[in-house]
Amino acid sequence: MPSYSSNYQTTLIDAFFHERDQELRQAFRERIKKLDLRAQLSQVSGIHDEAVLDRLIELNVEPEAIAAIAVVPLVAIAWADGAIQEAERDTILAAAKASGIQPQDGRYPMLEYWMKKRPAAHLIEAWEHYIKDICKRLDKTEIDGLRHDVLSLARNVAEAAGGFLGIGNRVSAAEQTMLNRLEKAFS
Repeated sequence: MPSYSSNYQTTLIDAFFHERDQELRQAFRERIKKLDLRAQLSQVSGIHDEAVLDRLIELNVEPEAIAAIAVVPLVAIAWADGAIQEAERDTILAAAKASGIQPQDGRYPMLEYWMKKRPAAHLIEAWEHYIKDICKRLDKTEIDGLRHDVLSLARNVAEAAGGFLGIGNRVSAAEQTMLNRLEKAFS
């Protein structure tokens, strides 16, 4: 016949393992959540290196922020010479869609608005501050990769309209000034 203390021991052991079971379940949930967030960040950013994605997760960088990191420079380049041309608009929308951002799908509702109305100057300033802050927490290789991706997309937008009738410099002076400003944010 089990003793009274034996019942407490069984209860204690059951409670311990139940608690441990709950911890294991929570750890599993966290791994699944991290995998899901990693997949979202990868889709939005185009980054596939799991270490870089895990680092972004550690820094609490959300997919919406990555989308903004990619889209704000594109909009800034398109507006650099005072108006968004159709080819620039198409290039921005293609880049956004390739990153998993659909216009007016609730994930990035300002994109269509920015295509119609030039964003305030403080938007690019906020982007610059955010990039500088992120770069303080990334290593050189991560910064170089992020810089390359962002500036490549921005240059594609700048080159989309081409020179006059496709002749001459494919990037206007205003667009080049903006490209230089974007690049400087990564320093």
